[in-house]
Amino acid sequence: MRTPAGKECRHYFQDFHRGRNVQQCRLALNNPASQAWKAADCERCEVPDILNANANPDLRLELAINSSLLGLRRELKLRVWCREEEIPVAEAYTGCVSSEVDRRLDVFREALDAPPGDETET
Repeated sequence: MRTPAGKECRHYFQDFHRGRNVQQCRLALNNPASQAWKAADCERCEVPDILNANANPDLRLELAINSSLLGLRRELKLRVWCREEEIPVAEAYTGCVSSEVDRRLDVFREALDAPPGDETET
């Protein structure tokens, strides 16, 4: 669904049918440690960009909205991890790499590092 910032995000929900006025971010809604979400938070949120760059179904996101010192500014803190390994992801835009893909990349890297003319059969 399109956010108030104009980006597509599967975690955003809105309903204005027959007089309803519901707008919510389900990532912030599912986090009890987060403050209440506001539509203005979508302007600075990087979740839609991450979801656009990475379509891995094992990627998990958690959004926490906190007030900074004196409550003058709202901070969006995003935690990203892989479902299978439960380990944090260093770069959210590239996301999770499964062990099978990682094994294939290792074979490719070894082939690139081998000196020319040194062909080994596998």
